[in-house]
Amino acid sequence: MFQKSLAALAVAALFSGAALAQNIAIVNGKPVPKARADVLMQQATRGGQQPATPEIEARVKEEAVVREIFAQEAEKRGMSNNAEYRQQMELARQTLLIRALFTDYQKKNPITDAEAQAEYDKVKAQAATSGGTEYRARHILVEKEDEANKLIASIKGGAKFEDVAKKNSKDTGSAEKGGDLDFAKPDAYVPEFSKAMTALKKGEMSAPVKSQFGYHIIKLEDTREAQFPPFAEVKPQVVQRLEQQKITAFQETLRKAAKTDFKFAGQ
Repeated sequence: MFQKSLAALAVAALFSGAALAQNIAIVNGKPVPKARADVLMQQATRGGQQPATPEIEARVKEEAVVREIFAQEAEKRGMSNNAEYRQQMELARQTLLIRALFTDYQKKNPITDAEAQAEYDKVKAQAATSGGTEYRARHILVEKEDEANKLIASIKGGAKFEDVAKKNSKDTGSAEKGGDLDFAKPDAYVPEFSKAMTALKKGEMSAPVKSQFGYHIIKLEDTREAQFPPFAEVKPQVVQRLEQQKITAFQETLRKAAKTDFKFAGQ
């Protein structure tokens, strides 16, 4: 008899341990599944982009338990019978199903390296056809024209353009680099700036150029034929673009295949 009791306790302990492994807590007799906490953890860490620290794990478990407490209370009060709740639940169900559908489609129809390379080559060829020149310029941006003229005079008097830019330009981003804007096409700038920049020869400096930002002093450093980034550098963007195209085509296929009879109120 005593041995049977021990065996029963051992079995009970075994199943209890298994239950705890599957649940993080029991709230009013109802288990809170570990899987639910795992979903919350995934959201808290943005799908694994952030580390799952012990502090985050503790907060997630507490959140899962608190949600269960509140949900049980809502059930007691009959909130699940509310018409608005049912409508929201249906929309949530559809949203989750649609997300699962497209995720599954992407997994089963991945973008191959060959597809990505072909798309890259196509875009690169189009860019080569359109051509274009890139300009490397420096600039100094100030509030007033007379201030710009004084700075131009100091540069012509021997001051280095880079030093004047670092000290005086209100474009703090380029000022730290001596006014350097790196290579870019003219359409990357406001029209007034582009017109003045493209009229310069290498090494030349402009007169004050007025734009919506103030007065620019522009120095053209160099020009080159437009460069196209290497495949490895832009592959993630190419893949993302192709994935979106595939999803859009898949959506359109489903829409065309569906038999839809639109009925509107009053018709």
